[in-house]
Amino acid sequence: MARFKRILLKLSGESLMGEKGYGIDENRLAQYAEQIKEIHDMGVEIGIVIGGGNIFRGLSGAKKGFDRVKGDQMGMLATVINSLALQSALKAAGVASEVLTAIRMEPIGEFYSKDRAIKAINEGKVAIFSAGTGCPYFTTDTGSSLRGVEIEADVMLKGTRVDGIYTADPEKDPTATKFDEITYDEIINRNLKVMDLSATEMCRANNLPIYVFNMDKYGNLKKLMEGENIGTYVHP
Repeated sequence: MARFKRILLKLSGESLMGEKGYGIDENRLAQYAEQIKEIHDMGVEIGIVIGGGNIFRGLSGAKKGFDRVKGDQMGMLATVINSLALQSALKAAGVASEVLTAIRMEPIGEFYSKDRAIKAINEGKVAIFSAGTGCPYFTTDTGSSLRGVEIEADVMLKGTRVDGIYTADPEKDPTATKFDEITYDEIINRNLKVMDLSATEMCRANNLPIYVFNMDKYGNLKKLMEGENIGTYVHP
């Protein structure tokens, strides 16, 4: 029996680069699809949001002279590319999925609505939510929180390159220590860079718990769903 019935899985676009440094590493993509298949076979209902940082990040573009709104729109399109790649990998793994976009762009994907998303999930498909919120100035973390609340997920699983939340960035500070669990308020008060503030606030306001874990370590997603205490649990 899986720990959670319905989840919102947030995947890092940057992690999709794998060893390439840019774009999509086919091996990493296939590993993600295989891990998602493992929990789908357990009967878990799955919604997914994937970032676009492996292709283009709007905020970084703005710092280099792009108009912020145009930059964010480019970032939204990057998430659509990643979503289509994930859909293709899931199909190869034998898992049905549906891409829903926050910006109308049929036939690339269906235009997002809660009813359409719930319908896809109830049909046993993995629902992949792309193009963020459809609005500039919001990150895919905020889009994940929003979609997680909308589809009434039991939890948001935030797959990252590190194995949880630390007192500081463990890739930069070797003295950083890991939290096994932490509250939303502690994250905000300590100014920990888990997600942007609006995403954390949305989860807190709607009592959507978060698990932050290392998705790049193969098998971790299934282990978490089977109840192993990996990652960091964020709760009220």
